[in-house]
Amino acid sequence: MFHHVKELQFNARVSKPDPKFARLLLEQFGGGNGELKAAMQYFVQAFSARQPYPKLYDMLMDIAAEEFSHLEIVGATITMLLGPINGELKQAFEDSGLKEMVSGGSASRDALVHQALMNPQFFVLSGGGPTVTDCNGNPWSGSFVNANGDPTVDLRSDIAAESRAKIVYEYLLQFTDDQYVQESLRFLMTREISHFQMFSAHLDQIQPNFPPGILQGDARFTHTYFNMSNGASARGPWNQGQGPWAKGEWTYVEDPIGAVRESNGLTNFQQTAPMSNQEMDEVGKKLGKQRYQEISKAVPKSTNQWSAYPQTGLESPRKAS
Repeated sequence: MFHHVKELQFNARVSKPDPKFARLLLEQFGGGNGELKAAMQYFVQAFSARQPYPKLYDMLMDIAAEEFSHLEIVGATITMLLGPINGELKQAFEDSGLKEMVSGGSASRDALVHQALMNPQFFVLSGGGPTVTDCNGNPWSGSFVNANGDPTVDLRSDIAAESRAKIVYEYLLQFTDDQYVQESLRFLMTREISHFQMFSAHLDQIQPNFPPGILQGDARFTHTYFNMSNGASARGPWNQGQGPWAKGEWTYVEDPIGAVRESNGLTNFQQTAPMSNQEMDEVGKKLGKQRYQEISKAVPKSTNQWSAYPQTGLESPRKAS
C-alpha cells in the first residue's frame, strides 16, 4: 500500500525558468538511467525476494519508494523550470510572450519552434509538465528494467544502475548555474552513492556470491585470460596473480591463435582452475540445493498469503487467514 506525502523529500526550488535545462533534466525522469527506471527495477525485483529473502525485499521496496520520491523531485523541478508555459500556451489567439519566457527576451519565436522540433512532445503535448521520455523524446520502456530473479545478479545490476545515474547527475550539474537546482541535483546524486553502498553491502552478505547465479563454469576457462591483441599488452590483477577467487591464479595465454589450433578449438585446453569440473559441479549442486531450500521453505505449497494484517515482521505469514 502506498501513501502519498505532500512534502517532497528534498526542498526542490528554482531561481528562474530555464526550459532548455528542463529538457535536459528529462533524462532523469524518463530516460534509461533515470529515476523511473530505478524505481521500477527495484520494485519488480522485490517480488521474487518477498518470501525467501524478506530482508532483501524490505531494502528493495524502501529504495524503490525513495526512487519514486526522487522522480517527484525531478518532475517538480522540470515543471518549475518550464515556468508559466502552461498558461502561455492557453493564449491561442495572442502573441503570448512565450518566446520571452523561454529565451529571456532575446530570441525570436523561430528559436522556440526550433527547440520544439528537437523534441516536439515536450512543448507541444506536455503543456508545461514532464513527459515520460528521455531528453530527445524517446519514450520510456520496460526494457530498461533488469530483473533476473537471482539476488546476486539483480544486486549487481542495481549497483551498475546507481553508478550510471550518479554520473548523469554529475554531468547535468555542469549545464545549470541555478544554485537551487544544483542543490537538488547534488542531493539526488548523493543518494545514488548511498544506494550503491546499500546494494554492495547486501551483496556481501550473500555468501557465496561469485560467480553470479549457481553454475560455476568450466574449469578450463574460468581462470584464463586470452591476449586478443598484438603489440604491447597491459598486465594487472585482471590477468595475472590471484583473481576474485578464494583459490587459483590467472593463466595468461600469450598466443590465443596457437592455443586454439593446438587444442582442437579449445576442446583439449588444459584446466586452469584449481578445482576440476567435477568438483565445480559439486559446488554448483550444493549451492543450487541451498537456494532451493531457501525458497521452498519460504513458499507454502498450498494457500499462500503475501501480508499479515497488521504486518509486524518482515516475513509473510506462514498460514493464510
